[in-house]
Amino acid sequence: MTEISRLPGPVMELWEWQYQGACRDADDTLFFHPEGERGSTRRRRAEAAKAICRTCPVMMQCREQSLRVREPYGVWGGLSEDERAAILAGKAVGA
Repeated sequence: MTEISRLPGPVMELWEWQYQGACRDADDTLFFHPEGERGSTRRRRAEAAKAICRTCPVMMQCREQSLRVREPYGVWGGLSEDERAAILAGKAVGA
């Protein structure tokens, strides 16, 4: 049986920023590449997602969260999967 006393309590204020995301009404397929997508098609889709991120009032919260949880897929906070991986590996990335 799960020891519920160790589970975090409700912390809505920690996640409420997501309601302000510019991506909330966007097509989520813009932020996540389909299987097998490569090259210029993938770059164009990711750049379109990043354009939405650049208008977002909570972009930095999103970016910080995606790095904190090591989000493996998609564009989060204006960063692609490869850009987040490079940051986590300690390499400089122009965002």
